[in-house]
Amino acid sequence: MARSNYLFTSESVSEGHPDKVCDRISDAVVDLYLSRDPFSRVACETLTTTNTIVLAGEVRGHESITKELIEETARNAVKAIGYEQDGFHWKNARCEVLLHAQSADIAQGVDASGNKDEGAGDQGIMFGYACRETDVLMPAPIIYSHRILKRMAELRHSGERPEFEPDAKSQVTLKYENGKPVGVTSVVVSTQHKAGVKQSDLRELVRGVVKEVLPEGWFPPEEEFYVNPTGIFVIGGPDGDAGLTGRKIIVDTYGGAAPHGGGAFSGKDPTKVDRSAAYASRYLAKNVVAAGLSDRCTIQLSYAIGVSKPLSIYVDTHGTGKVEEEAIERAVAKCMDLSPRGIREHLQLNKPIYERSAAYGHFGRTPDSDGGFSWEKTDIADKIAAAVR
Repeated sequence: MARSNYLFTSESVSEGHPDKVCDRISDAVVDLYLSRDPFSRVACETLTTTNTIVLAGEVRGHESITKELIEETARNAVKAIGYEQDGFHWKNARCEVLLHAQSADIAQGVDASGNKDEGAGDQGIMFGYACRETDVLMPAPIIYSHRILKRMAELRHSGERPEFEPDAKSQVTLKYENGKPVGVTSVVVSTQHKAGVKQSDLRELVRGVVKEVLPEGWFPPEEEFYVNPTGIFVIGGPDGDAGLTGRKIIVDTYGGAAPHGGGAFSGKDPTKVDRSAAYASRYLAKNVVAAGLSDRCTIQLSYAIGVSKPLSIYVDTHGTGKVEEEAIERAVAKCMDLSPRGIREHLQLNKPIYERSAAYGHFGRTPDSDGGFSWEKTDIADKIAAAVR
């Protein structure tokens, strides 16, 4: 029997966290390739440490993209985050580009040819999830964790809060009663800051952001409000800790409130089902909940490399479904072509829309007019509802 009363915690990390710096650089490279050729193939991994950026992986794209252009793209991503520190500076850091041509063995399995449709870029399992806890149909702990850091970044970029530096983490614990969030029991924020800022002053600056983000009356007890609990945090970012692409996959998705297949998103073009099928499963789960078919929905898709059709579709409505789960499984398969090509075309994923997704979550975001976050639309909710009848 599922518990109805409990505490649940999720964390987020800012755009300046070392791993998120790497995610952003990798996705900036994806966008660079897709901007020149929408059918580019990219698998870009980034490592950062003290004044060092290293890019590695496999690519196939327009011949106009040089190593110099890739390096410029990486530096611009770091500059946009705001790193101009002695230990990590967008202009002064050493940047090594080790990207090489895509493996011919992988290409032959993925490319369409003759009567063979485009296959999945790898095997794997992908999960999507939606629930009614927030207005964006996402679990509340991860959404509030994201929003705290996103607001702090906005204040830093605007110059209103120059005390904040790019690297930060947040953690929010919510109390659930009868399966629904009713309040916050603790908040943790650790933020890099300029030298000389008093810890008491920093606490009050962060307090203002947390109060602005949380629902009225949800601020935790004073003894459960933690700001930089270890003290001074001046040395941060890649100078304080090495970063790698793809190490914050739970932050990127549902904060631990739902399963994760294990594959990272950033640095991958949309033929990689780690990315595109995870977006598709979120899209379908969100539309199922938006259609009123359940209050919670988890969807799993699975694929084999080089095979176009999904091997399985699984739906779990966690006891909140208004119809049988098997009926939803059949309905979503009717309402969306879940082949890699079908996903890309339905969600219009062959666009340079990924750098913006590298921080503050890939889900629970507002769809953009140019196609960014298209997987957050609820435009097939009525179609799915009709298909289960």
